[in-house]
Amino acid sequence: MAPSVTVGGLLQSRPEALGLPLELLSGKAGLDRVITSPHIQKTGLALAGFHEYLQPERIFVLGESEVRYLESLDTDARTRSLWAALSHDFPCVLITGGWEPPAELLAASERYRVPVLRTAVATPLAIAKISAVLDDRLAVRELIHGVLIDILGLGVLIVGESGIGKSECALDLVVRGHRLVADDTVEVRRRGETAIIGTCPELTRFHMEVRGLGVINIRDLFGVAATRISKRVELVVQLERWDPPSRSYGATSPEPKAAAGPAREYDRLGLDDNVFDLAGGKVPLIQMPVAPGRSLAVLVEVAARNQLLRMRGGHAARDLAARLDQHLKDLESEADVEADEDVEHGGQA
Repeated sequence: MAPSVTVGGLLQSRPEALGLPLELLSGKAGLDRVITSPHIQKTGLALAGFHEYLQPERIFVLGESEVRYLESLDTDARTRSLWAALSHDFPCVLITGGWEPPAELLAASERYRVPVLRTAVATPLAIAKISAVLDDRLAVRELIHGVLIDILGLGVLIVGESGIGKSECALDLVVRGHRLVADDTVEVRRRGETAIIGTCPELTRFHMEVRGLGVINIRDLFGVAATRISKRVELVVQLERWDPPSRSYGATSPEPKAAAGPAREYDRLGLDDNVFDLAGGKVPLIQMPVAPGRSLAVLVEVAARNQLLRMRGGHAARDLAARLDQHLKDLESEADVEADEDVEHGGQA
């Protein structure tokens, strides 16, 4: 189901905190109307009879030009124009610039149960701010069991089964100077097509649960610089229990027979680009086996550094593969030259 917000919910979200004060002028009965698009519509031609461009899920914005046009009409024409426009199913009308709406607009608003809102903010800025508010409210959201860490400016989401060591790994990373965003429960939301933002529920913010220590407050222990409120998720590290090669033993011989091979294949070169589906988007994925003796914090930090290098165009595995391919081609060329020389010498003899 697509995310949505009602007009009443928009008013209750305190948009004035973002510099967009809104007041309800009329149409209170329509506060349950639903907004499903962060985009607005400022189609002044709709007031002139071109109604086919009105979108049912978008806020209808009236600026100075639309208000001035309505004022230029006589009372009957203005009433007909407004009734025809407001009879379409869109969420609400937003008047920008603090302009006083015509009385016929308020009457049509009550008739068709379409709320009329007003803000003193100028039209261009009001459109930008209302779009930002709706973009946040309509973002696709999802709760993920994991830990989100800011490593060198890269948002790394660590996931894996319960008890595998996610929080301990995150604590090691904090000790190494990186920043905790969320532990145990990460709330992610998708903004636009690609931006996936992760944050922590306010109730558990700055806290971490470590087996044997209990609940600790990272900000109190390590200072403000060790935490942050939110971060864009740009890499997912999935911790998995190491599945070693299985060996079989004979009935009389204590020596193991040939290995049957690992039950799970692990990426040894890093040539494959795996992705993790997150809030409807795709994020680069690294599947990291957990085994005794492996320093997870160091490995996750190196994975973050490697991802930053890849984002800048570098790819160590592919560069090495390309050099190996070129080396093999050079060896083949040398072998062909030697073969040609042998044929020549054989012909002279």
